[in-house]
Amino acid sequence: MKTITIEGQLRTELGKKATRQLRSQDLVPGVIYGGATEVSFSAPAAAFKSLVYTSEFQLAQVNVGGQSYTCVLKELQFDKVSDKLIHVDLLQLVDDKKVVVDLPVKFVGNAAGVKAGGRLVVKMKSLKVKTLPKFLREQVDVDITNLELNGNIRVEDVKLSDMEIMNSPRIPMASIVMTRQLKQEEAAAAKEDKKKK
Repeated sequence: MKTITIEGQLRTELGKKATRQLRSQDLVPGVIYGGATEVSFSAPAAAFKSLVYTSEFQLAQVNVGGQSYTCVLKELQFDKVSDKLIHVDLLQLVDDKKVVVDLPVKFVGNAAGVKAGGRLVVKMKSLKVKTLPKFLREQVDVDITNLELNGNIRVEDVKLSDMEIMNSPRIPMASIVMTRQLKQEEAAAAKEDKKKK
């Protein structure tokens, strides 16, 4: 799995004034929680770029104060005006502690409904799962080979052995819809049938 390394410094001074000073130096304050102790740190804004501005699921290896923490991104805060990243919350991965994360969904296979002239409509791009850190992966592959025209794949159709899916089971993830051309062809065929009768 893709891991990004972030070199940070421990934050000794907390509070608005200290935070403002960090941001003026283009540093982003952050917190690592979930482990034995909470760690307040800061790192250059650029260090978070490839972790924040991506749809991929990746881990962050944060090196702070002589310690190394393996984390997942939990929450971000952006400035309302400048849209700059102003705070990062990271969750430390602990081997025997389950974590809840959003994993990207990748639809694999050629759907039968698409071959029949339909169009695939993706309704969900990620799944919220609860699992142990060792079972984390970059994405959840969902096979759509048998998805027929006007058919749906719902959350309940996805079976993951090492993960608990937290989304509502009835939510459609993807469906095959009729294209306008196909609807017109069907309507024309129906008219032809009426003429023959």
